[in-house]
Amino acid sequence: MTLDNIDIDAAIADAEKMLQDDQQVTPAVRAVMSVLLLVIKLLMAKSGLNSRNSSIPPSQDQNRQKAKKTGAKRKAGGQPGRKGVTLKPVDDPDEIQVLALDRRTLPRGHWQEVDVERRQVVDLRIERHVTEYQAPVLENEHGQRCVAPFPTGVTRPIQYGASVKAHAVYLSMFQLLPYERIQAMFCEQYGIPLSAGSLVNFNRDAAKRLAPFDDLATQWLASEPLLHADETGLNIDSKRHWLHVLCAPACTLFGLSTKRGTEAMNAMGVLPRYKGTLIHDHWKPYYTYACTHALCNAHHLRELTYAYEEDGQRWAKNLHTLLLELHEAVEQAGGALPPDQAKRWRTRYRKILGRGDTECPAPVLGDNTPRRGRLKRSKSRNLLERLRAYEDDVLRFMGDPQVPFTNNQGERDLRMTKVQQKISGCFRSAEGAEAFCRIRSYLLTCQKNKVEPGAALAAVFKNNWPDFLIEKRSHLEDGAE
Repeated sequence: MTLDNIDIDAAIADAEKMLQDDQQVTPAVRAVMSVLLLVIKLLMAKSGLNSRNSSIPPSQDQNRQKAKKTGAKRKAGGQPGRKGVTLKPVDDPDEIQVLALDRRTLPRGHWQEVDVERRQVVDLRIERHVTEYQAPVLENEHGQRCVAPFPTGVTRPIQYGASVKAHAVYLSMFQLLPYERIQAMFCEQYGIPLSAGSLVNFNRDAAKRLAPFDDLATQWLASEPLLHADETGLNIDSKRHWLHVLCAPACTLFGLSTKRGTEAMNAMGVLPRYKGTLIHDHWKPYYTYACTHALCNAHHLRELTYAYEEDGQRWAKNLHTLLLELHEAVEQAGGALPPDQAKRWRTRYRKILGRGDTECPAPVLGDNTPRRGRLKRSKSRNLLERLRAYEDDVLRFMGDPQVPFTNNQGERDLRMTKVQQKISGCFRSAEGAEAFCRIRSYLLTCQKNKVEPGAALAAVFKNNWPDFLIEKRSHLEDGAE
C-alpha cells in the first residue's frame, strides 16, 4: 500500500528488519515497537478500504466523487421498443362539463353543432368516506328486542376501515415513513386523526393476520432450485440483532435473531433441509449446510481491487479482468458456456492463480516462527488460497444457467432495511421488528408476483389472500402428499 507515493509496506519491512538486526535494543523496546508497527499496518489497511474494494457502502467513502457520465451513444428520451406511459384520454370520465359558446360573438350566418371537441384534465380527489350501518331494532309486546346483524368486523360505534389500516401499514412498512409523518398526512390530507398507538395496532394486526405466511414461505423456499442468502445488522432498542434473508426470484423470507450463525439460520427452517444451490458471500456458516454452493463474485471483484490497488498484486488485477470478461462471455452465450469453452476459461483462471503463488508466496516456517497453528498470511494470500480452494463455487455461474454472477438479489431485498434504519435509527421493540420482517417478507413476495403492495395489504385486512399465494399453497400441499 502507498500513501503520497510512499511505499508503506516497504518502509515497515525495513523498520522490522532494522529492529530485528539491532542487538542493542532491549526486549521490552522491541516488543513495544513491534506492537506499534502492527498498529500502523492495521490502520493503513483500514484507511485503504472503500466501497470499491470492500463491503463498505458508498455513503461512508471519504470525499466520494461521483463517476462522470460517459458520452451517451443514444439520443435522450424513449428508445425504440420501449413501452410508453403517455397520458391518454379515458372513455368514462367521472365528470363532464358542457361548455357554452356565446353565439353573439359569431359572424352572421346559420350555425349548427356538428361535433364535440374533448379535452380532459386528470386530477386527484382525496376525501374521507364514512359508511354508517343502521340496524333496525324490533321490539314485541313483551319488551323483547331483536337487532339486525352488522357486517363481520363492525363491532364498535365508530372504527377505522380496512382501507385506512392497509394504507397506514403501506406507508409505514413499505414506504418506511415514521409514525409522526403518517399521522400528519392522514390529518392534513384525509381529515382522519390517527394516534401512534393506532398505527402500532395496525402493524401488529397485519403481522398477526400474516402468521401463516411464514410457514408457506418456508415450504416454498425449501423447494426452490436456487436461493440467495445474506444477513445484516439491525438495531433494536440500541442492541445489535441480525436480520437474515433467504430469497428466490418469486419469494422472500426475513428472519430476526440475536445470533448471526447457524442457530439463527436453523430457526428459519429452510437451510437444514435445503438441497438446491445456495448463493452467498462465503461466510463460513453457510458451508455447514449440505447443499450446492455458489459464491458472489461482486465480493471477489472488490477484494481483488483492494489486493491490486493497496497491495500491488498484479495477479489480482488480471483475475479481476478475467472474471468480468467471463461474465460477459456467459451472458453472450445465453447463460452457460459449452464444456470446451468452460475448460479454457478454467485453465486461464488457474494460470493466474499460479502466477499469484510467485508474486504472493505462502509464508515459510523460519527459525523464530512459532511451531503451533497455521502460519499467518497476508490478506492477498488468503484471498488467493480461497479462490483456489473454492474454484468450483466461484465459477459455478459459468456452467449453470440458473446461477447468477453475483448475490445481488439477496442484497437488494435487504437494502430497504438499511434505509429504514437511517430514517428511524432503530426499532424500539423486538415485536415491532418482527412485525416489520413478516410484513416486508409478504410485500416483497407479492411485488415479485406482480401484486401491488397496496392491493396486497388491502387483501390482508379483508381476510383474503392473493390468488398466487392460494395457488402456491395448494401446489405445495399436493406435493407433500
